[in-house]
Amino acid sequence: MKKFAVVLAGCGHKDGAEINEAVCLLLAMDQHHCEYQCFAPDRPQSEVVNHLTGASEKNAERNILAEAARIARGNILPIEQFKVEDYDALFFPGGFGAAKNLCNYAFKGADMEVQPDVARAILEMHQAGKPIGAQCIAPVMLAKLIPGVYVTLGTEGTPVTDEVRSWGANHVQTEHGDVCADNGNLVFTTPAFMLDATLKDVYDGAYNMVEAVLEALEKS
Repeated sequence: MKKFAVVLAGCGHKDGAEINEAVCLLLAMDQHHCEYQCFAPDRPQSEVVNHLTGASEKNAERNILAEAARIARGNILPIEQFKVEDYDALFFPGGFGAAKNLCNYAFKGADMEVQPDVARAILEMHQAGKPIGAQCIAPVMLAKLIPGVYVTLGTEGTPVTDEVRSWGANHVQTEHGDVCADNGNLVFTTPAFMLDATLKDVYDGAYNMVEAVLEALEKS
């Protein structure tokens, strides 16, 4: 049975992991008879957003790991405990938390940096020749760290696709449920809510991404 690592960026699409994407991804893994372990950084969120009003709560503070534990039902570890040898693949759901807590793309755009603990996990998996999957906005981290990688962020010709190309990565336009498969780099991405998606669209993309990763593992 394959075992996957899933890195969550908190809980809630405005300042953490996108809950629908994360749950669809975990369900897809379960349906493919795969085990998974969730991880998250053990540090404060970059910001806290009221999901009812959309307003930033300036004086509020929440811990990324503690918030992500809501999705993982408490079965979650600090990302510092991630060991590449223990997992067959690594996955990142989207949500603004991926762009705020796992990297700083939401604040710095093309000048973004990936958080060191997250970058370590990505680069160690890549160097080990193990697959990495990402949904929604999360592929920006792979585009920043893996030279020449092919990713999708949904629609072509947006500021984010221009920035991805400025880093030397390649962007592929996709539709609902599609997966951009870079078999050379073993990177698999799906647009999810980067498009005007329904929950079924998000689930289809998650399911197809897990299936693509498993097919790659069978060939390796």
